[in-house]
Amino acid sequence: MFKKILIANRGEIACRVIKTARKMGIKTVAVYSEADKDALHVEMADEAVLIGPPPTAQSYLVMERILQACKDTGADAVHPGYGFLSERSAFCEALEKEGIAFIGPKVRAIEAMGDKITSKILAKEAGVNTVPGHTDVIKDTEHALEIARNIGYPVMMKASAGGGGKGMRIAWNDADCADGFERTTNEARSSFGDDRIFIEKYIEEPRHIEIQVLGDSFGNIVFLGERECSLQRRHQKVIEEAPSPFLDEKTRRAMGEQAVALSRAVDYQSAGTVEFIVDSKRNFYFLEMNTRLQVEHPVTEYITGLDLVEQMIRVAAGEPLGFTQEEVKLKGWAIEARVYAEDPFRNFLPSIGRLVKYMPPQENEVVRVDTGIYEGSEVSMYYDPMIAKLITYGSTRDRAIAHMRDALNEFFIRGVAHNISFLAALMVHTRFMTGRISTNMIAEEYPNGFHATDVPHDDPALLISVAAFLHRRYLDRAAEISGQLLGHERVVKKRLGRADGRQTTPGAH
Repeated sequence: MFKKILIANRGEIACRVIKTARKMGIKTVAVYSEADKDALHVEMADEAVLIGPPPTAQSYLVMERILQACKDTGADAVHPGYGFLSERSAFCEALEKEGIAFIGPKVRAIEAMGDKITSKILAKEAGVNTVPGHTDVIKDTEHALEIARNIGYPVMMKASAGGGGKGMRIAWNDADCADGFERTTNEARSSFGDDRIFIEKYIEEPRHIEIQVLGDSFGNIVFLGERECSLQRRHQKVIEEAPSPFLDEKTRRAMGEQAVALSRAVDYQSAGTVEFIVDSKRNFYFLEMNTRLQVEHPVTEYITGLDLVEQMIRVAAGEPLGFTQEEVKLKGWAIEARVYAEDPFRNFLPSIGRLVKYMPPQENEVVRVDTGIYEGSEVSMYYDPMIAKLITYGSTRDRAIAHMRDALNEFFIRGVAHNISFLAALMVHTRFMTGRISTNMIAEEYPNGFHATDVPHDDPALLISVAAFLHRRYLDRAAEISGQLLGHERVVKKRLGRADGRQTTPGAH
């Protein structure tokens, strides 16, 4: 087993890895930028190394500085978390050359699944359902139009090297396709340095459902159920849950078996996620494979009882999986809500500044808070504005939702704007409560944005009473200031007659 793990990341995921390493008796090394010198992950780790100024391109994305930190501290393994260098095959390769273990999959799997076109070709060869589309190089706009017409509108245009919702556009007709192809190509070039685009059929009323897989170096690969990730805003996940309220056991097993088949095709070793798009008839199609730990992994941990970070560490250390597919049992329901420093009433504008008050709900067997901050922390302009991940568990979906509502009500944040009111509104929305969700739900239900009138309240009568009380206090104060008697205000514009026949205004001298 490893003696010392360096976490090549920051924030809540760095803290998350440190907790498991500590439980396993493994020492940890944190890396940090100048902006993160007082961060929670730095405080929690056994050692910490400064790797550069705040911009990620000068710190967390500089492989040479991470490698040097490993040498300086004697770390024999690196956990990349998610984002940053987690899916860079060159980083994995550089570590291997230095004799340092990468706690993740091997280079071949990262490279094969990191390119959307290559991954779709491999998926087809492995017998995995794929969305009808064109994965070869698209020469120009005319070629794109020809392909779109053959597939049939609507179509989705995607950057081959894309991710995080960037480099994606829907075309409903030729005009959309021509304009979208140019825009998507330009965005792909500027965001990823790769302007290759592919086109596929756009699935209407889609659900985003992903399968968690886990493989070792002995050829054992299992799937650990699914996660429903359909509640998204602008292609960014907001709420995730496990299992999905939509899948039946037959579809779950079919998706899991195909995910394992794809993983086996690239000799996958570690935790990974195979993402599918599912239509209203439970037809499912491969989207992509994420060769890393997912943000939403805690919901899978709740329903399986497994620590995925621990499993990743054990696999990287050369241990076989300690269980078979038949021994994987799903129990209960878990929901995760992403708490962000953003203002839902101002089109989700990111908010930065100091957390003057930060009081998350109390953790227990049904409430978990994964965070990388504490009261007094700074939400920086340089990094993702996630404050925390709030996860709740219940024996049923209704119980998990009830726990989430209570936990959101208990969450107290001051100093920065946050999205807790938006998350609370989703928790009581009829479509969410009945499981009738899709990736379009938020856009459909809040077409003009999120407003104060959308915020739920357990007792609307209480709000009315408070408003009436405040209104009465306002009137009383106005009466004190003006000397007016409530209900007997003087009308200043009324003209009164005088005995001499001249007109005057009351109060005039």
